[in-house]
Amino acid sequence: MGLFDKLVGWLGLKKEVNVLCLGLDNSGKTTIINKLKPSNAQVQDIVPTIGFNIEKFKTSSLSFTVFDMSGQGRYRNLWEHYYKEGQAIIFVIDSADKLRMVVAKEELDTLLNHPDIKHRRIPILFFANKMDVRDALSSVKVSQLLCLDNIKDKPWHICATDALKGEGLQEGVDWLQDQIKQMRT
Repeated sequence: MGLFDKLVGWLGLKKEVNVLCLGLDNSGKTTIINKLKPSNAQVQDIVPTIGFNIEKFKTSSLSFTVFDMSGQGRYRNLWEHYYKEGQAIIFVIDSADKLRMVVAKEELDTLLNHPDIKHRRIPILFFANKMDVRDALSSVKVSQLLCLDNIKDKPWHICATDALKGEGLQEGVDWLQDQIKQMRT
């Protein structure tokens, strides 16, 4: 822990933030959250999430509590029970799963139109994951297919990621941290 981190801790400036991690099953949500934890807290074997898991990780000024929600069809209706408590959203897309891109868009549209989300200026970080897979769609193409340019009332950002290697994750977390800080000032 660096001097700045210690100072932030001593002054009580480290803020806690609740983040919802959403996306279809097998998109890489749990792998991403695992990679964001300190290396000594990471698990080796990732298993599909049933229901949800709660994970924590920290940055220099924020302590994240992440609700890693199952993306299986039968559990997606549970997402809405956590919308009110969420201060930010991470939405993970499997960039190699072209067949289910339409389903991901439908779930995103449902999320954005939910009364607990619709009128809030909640930041949404999109991870276009699995960029290591051959023929994966670029983050630009994923953005087009999900019509992200239509989101005008919420700050959003998309990052191309490879969760297995951790590539692209820090850029996204840095953006999310900046958005949360701006909301608090």
